[in-house]
Amino acid sequence: METIGRDLSEMQRIPLAASHIAALQAAGVERRYPAGTFLVRAGERADRFVYVEAGEIEVVNPFTGARHLPSTLGPTQFMGEIAFLNGGNWSMPMRAVQDTTVIEVPRREMLRLMSEIPEMSDIVITVLSARRRRQLDTHDGTLVLIGEDDDRAVRRIAEFASRNRLPYRSYALGSPEAEAVAESCATRADRPAVIFGRDVVVTEPTPDKVADLLGLNYDLIDDEAFDVIVVGGGPAGVAAGVYAGAEGLRALVVEDVAVGGQAGTSSRIENYMGFPTGISGADLVWRGEVQAMKFGTRFAMPRRVAKLERLEDGDFCATFENGQRVRGRAVVVATGVQYRRLPIDRLEAFEGAGVYYAATDIEARYCRNAETVVIGGGNSAGQAAMFLSRSARHVRLVVRAQSLAASMSQYLSSRLEADPAITIEYGTEVSALHGDDRLDAVSVRNVADGTVRLVVTCAVFVMVGAAPNTRWLSGLIALDDHGFVLTGEAVGANSPYATSHPGIFAVGDVRAGSVKRVASSVGEGSVVISKVWDYVRR
Repeated sequence: METIGRDLSEMQRIPLAASHIAALQAAGVERRYPAGTFLVRAGERADRFVYVEAGEIEVVNPFTGARHLPSTLGPTQFMGEIAFLNGGNWSMPMRAVQDTTVIEVPRREMLRLMSEIPEMSDIVITVLSARRRRQLDTHDGTLVLIGEDDDRAVRRIAEFASRNRLPYRSYALGSPEAEAVAESCATRADRPAVIFGRDVVVTEPTPDKVADLLGLNYDLIDDEAFDVIVVGGGPAGVAAGVYAGAEGLRALVVEDVAVGGQAGTSSRIENYMGFPTGISGADLVWRGEVQAMKFGTRFAMPRRVAKLERLEDGDFCATFENGQRVRGRAVVVATGVQYRRLPIDRLEAFEGAGVYYAATDIEARYCRNAETVVIGGGNSAGQAAMFLSRSARHVRLVVRAQSLAASMSQYLSSRLEADPAITIEYGTEVSALHGDDRLDAVSVRNVADGTVRLVVTCAVFVMVGAAPNTRWLSGLIALDDHGFVLTGEAVGANSPYATSHPGIFAVGDVRAGSVKRVASSVGEGSVVISKVWDYVRR
């Protein structure tokens, strides 16, 4: 299956051409660092590109101060992380091993050079992507979680980091690794904790606090103006961000949970053209995010738009839940849909403690060698069942209908039926949840005769029904009876993506009548920017 970063060996040594180095020298400044000097520390802004002319630079373990990787950076190589593209923060400290001379290019200048010299851009992005791939595979990062399996708040941080392709380490309570980390930052190894470097123990951890430490909201100021605000970071929103940036529009993509949206929770997409062996939804959209950042598109997350208003000067104002505001001359609605909460008692109490709405590597850990229940009959539920069957002892797919023919692709349903680790239970529904602090079992009811039986399980994945995310639109545009955005002929607009309000466009699953497929969402997000450009130019 395709993944980000391609071959990790690419990160070792891909030299820039002589013309690239000349461009760096013209745009940057030469600096010298004595041996033992830190060039960057974890949590500092990745605000410059660093090319090594002479000397040696090593990655440092933030907890021990020792060299972290066996390999170092030498002449013709460059420092950098993928966070550089979005103006985020360094995730690992880096130190001069010997007297070292470098060329430092400010971030904005480097992005300009990358846009003007595509060959150099390709090398830089390939190396940065491979480095992030290595960090994810080896769990290398300054972010450390203790007690993920025991504490819901820590688990929420793990899910946030995992879905956003942010490297972190996770240690069990009381483990030797947890004790070593805890000792270095003067905290206790037998208590759940979220730690960043050796100096920051995050109190009452939330995704927003971790995002700030990692610089995900870097340089976003109140009432900052953009040409277009894209609300939603799924396939449609990220595609819009790519094309907006490529067309020279100042664009901001706002996402409330994780870039990738609902598609990001899909463990394997096999029917997207160009990936014959399949690709995870998170990796697919991550590639788009990197492309968008290369063109200068900004991302803000986790940020939820609570209200949208039209100002007297014709611009739009989007207000986040934290009260911060941004302005845009146009708005693209790409908020997609979310799985509906089932009307089951105590459902909310078990969310994150046995009830989940995504099936990724992080959730698969929680049901290893256990009985697992997936609720739903669509492609997402089917892909989740296939993915979870690799780690769970047995997966039970609970479907209210008597067949999957009308709701699931044939290739997928046939695989489910052939997999001995998966049982499909037609005409059934989950009617009750049982447990104290964590889920222990569920009641499964037969729809036809009403009989109920108890199924012992520690994990239920809810993937049924889809409700559009449109409440934040504040009544500005017309919706259909189900809350989906009406566009095109339905509202007398001259574009299939234009809404009833000039300047507001809708793409992807949130749009009434759209085809609910990843490829369709990517296509709509790409095409809509031509109409946004026409509107902004007028």
